[in-house]
Amino acid sequence: MAASTKRRAATEFKGFKGEPGPGDVVIIGAGLAGLFTALKLAPLPVTVIAAAPLGEGASSMWAQGGIAAAVGEGDSTAKHAADTIEAGAGIVDPDVARLVAEEGPDRIRDLLAYGVPFDRDLKGHYILSKEAAHSEKRVVRVSGDKAGAAIMQALIAAVRATPSIRVLEGYEADDLIVANDRIEGVRLIRPTALGNGRYAFVPASAVVVATGGVGALFALTTNPSYAKGEALAMAARAGAVIADPEFVQFHPTAIDAGIDPAPLATEALRGEGATLVNSDGERFMLAIDPRGELAPRDVVARGVYNELNAGRGVYLDCRTAIGANFEKEYPTVWGHCQRAGIDPSKELIPVAPAEHYHMGGIATDASGRTSLTGLWAVGEVASTGLHGANRLASNSLLEAVVFGARVASDIRNLLPHDRVGHFVVPHRIPGSGRAADTASRQEAMDALRSIMTKYVGVQRSGKGLKTALSELRTLSAASSNDRVLSNMLLAAQLIAAAALLRKESRGGHYRTDYPKTNPALARRTFITIADLEAVGEKPKKTHCEPPALAPCGT
Repeated sequence: MAASTKRRAATEFKGFKGEPGPGDVVIIGAGLAGLFTALKLAPLPVTVIAAAPLGEGASSMWAQGGIAAAVGEGDSTAKHAADTIEAGAGIVDPDVARLVAEEGPDRIRDLLAYGVPFDRDLKGHYILSKEAAHSEKRVVRVSGDKAGAAIMQALIAAVRATPSIRVLEGYEADDLIVANDRIEGVRLIRPTALGNGRYAFVPASAVVVATGGVGALFALTTNPSYAKGEALAMAARAGAVIADPEFVQFHPTAIDAGIDPAPLATEALRGEGATLVNSDGERFMLAIDPRGELAPRDVVARGVYNELNAGRGVYLDCRTAIGANFEKEYPTVWGHCQRAGIDPSKELIPVAPAEHYHMGGIATDASGRTSLTGLWAVGEVASTGLHGANRLASNSLLEAVVFGARVASDIRNLLPHDRVGHFVVPHRIPGSGRAADTASRQEAMDALRSIMTKYVGVQRSGKGLKTALSELRTLSAASSNDRVLSNMLLAAQLIAAAALLRKESRGGHYRTDYPKTNPALARRTFITIADLEAVGEKPKKTHCEPPALAPCGT
């Protein structure tokens, strides 16, 4: 944020109350966060922008473990909040952790009302799983490992049956329209095989960004190809504050079989007793952490990464813990293994760390408001303060529904109903503009993913991060005419720059040149595009002092 920009205390960040403009409420993204928000907004007119047909291209669809909520006997929302705070490595907002934990059970009931068939026993009690860093069994699941798909299928059916919601499938947002000091709409594009396609400008009374994560910026990821981090760039370019972009979670057990995106071997397998072994047959995690395979994800991911770096293969051994019951209990992972030619009931599953979740994102308050009037963010694209430096397993789906309901409530309270349009037709459709060179785009994207994996991955260093920023800037200068690439490269630079500025190791951010956690840096990062442009020009710059909701370097 430029020096002249007004600072706001992080503890006082309440968003902005500007009146929404004309048009529908426009939701960019059709995963769990976007669809749940749309349903909660009904009967207000809502337009959902979906890059792919509903159910395709959303990370939520692929979620296996389930959704964390304190609904089991002996559990409590206080315990859930405490586990969330501990997993977040010192920078979780405790008020956010408490409100999410407290509202979680009600959101589970909402999902039941939408038809989600959560697993239950004969007495009607939820069948719960335990995942890493949870003190209790509290992960509500569907058919073992089908939670994401089941939740999405139920919500898609509900959305299709809601007349106030229209879905524009096959469109991607590539920019936010800023006018009158607020977000007034979205620029859409319908991509074609030959290039950029045609642009459409859609006015909006409110815009909700729900586009998911940044996985496609990395060579190995469990995210769908649409998770390119573009919304971070769009929001930053419009002037929004970005929070905690350096904190990227790598899942330690992606199935390493040359498939892109990498299929996930859910953490629930380790919760049931599956172990990690190297090619020498050693169960190596016990020497790293007494919790072994159920240590926090960042610890396990680094353990797997270091074994691979040492030239040893790493495998998930499910033969004893699950064995012959594998196909029945974990049908999704079973199917992934079959695609890779593996019988996990009898064979070891080769695994590697893969980018899985971005704890950072567009900074929001407890109502999902961003620092830009007229713009809300929900789901993985947002940074609410819930996850801190390291997300607690299965809190992502929970955050999506809790904040989806909160965003919808906030917009309802602010929106004058007489200013809401009724499926406003896009008011300007210009020509296609300059078409992208698809071959050059793919080459640049491959280079980008390689840079991020090599220098901004599981382990980082100052030297490597400076190299990454230099190479990303070179790519960006050569890609200025391609908005998709420009957005991806800007998002990547925000992540790398924040990682360079944080001179410590904490949660999902690990610096080999600063391997210790620095208690003085137990605070969140806030950064804008202005700070990004300055990184490298002021070598002595450090993280901004709390409690300012201002980025480093102001």
